[in-house]
Amino acid sequence: MTRRTDWSEYACPDAAARERERRRPGEAGSAGAEGDGYGADGTDGPAPYDTGEPHRGDGSRRGGGRARGAGGSCRRRRHEDAEPFSEDGGATSSSRAEKEEPPRDPVEQARAICLRLLTGTPRTRRQLADALRKREIPDEAAEEVLSRFEEVGLINDSAFADAWVESRHHGRGLARRALARELRTKGVDSTLIDAAVSQLDSEQEEETARELVARKLRATRGLDRDKRLRRLAGMLARKGYPEGMALRVVRRALEEEGEDTEFLDDEGF
Repeated sequence: MTRRTDWSEYACPDAAARERERRRPGEAGSAGAEGDGYGADGTDGPAPYDTGEPHRGDGSRRGGGRARGAGGSCRRRRHEDAEPFSEDGGATSSSRAEKEEPPRDPVEQARAICLRLLTGTPRTRRQLADALRKREIPDEAAEEVLSRFEEVGLINDSAFADAWVESRHHGRGLARRALARELRTKGVDSTLIDAAVSQLDSEQEEETARELVARKLRATRGLDRDKRLRRLAGMLARKGYPEGMALRVVRRALEEEGEDTEFLDDEGF
């Protein structure tokens, strides 16, 4: 007859040996008679305090459960006694070595930071210098990297200013005064700013102002004349248009809608 293989024999041989010793003939019956709650005559009737639930088997079956529990505890003891990290070459020493690794060269750090910031978005030299200063890169290393990037064309404030004016004027309708203010906040030299905003002449600027007013005019219909004037003129002022140009554009737009604009003059506006 094939002997049933208990997993505890593999999990913990000592516990399995003790279990086989406990199951020898003559002992199982006595164990059942003493502590299983069965009658002394071997009948299966319930004990006086039995709850009526089905019996879970004989003593050998419960003993097998205990053997498996012993095997599990054995495995746990082996796991707890094991040393997952050795002092002379384990993961702990590797982590400690990484933490104690000497810092990288500041020039290499500055180069990596600049390349990451320039990926997909052009930036001025001032913006990159501010970023390196926040990351506590030494000034000498930062200057070396920034100068080298300018030499190879990765930093070009002149091209940045030209592209900024082109994008912000056509995309947001900003006038030269607002564009110059934005470029100054980004650290562009005043000479480069003047050259960039000079791409826009007064005629082109006024044409853009008329387009802005035409889009905004529909939203002001139904309001009184003074309120429409304040909203339209305020919108142009926030975008950097001169007051005289804003007055001309707003007056023309209101006249085309039949509004009386005789009260408007350059001095009063």
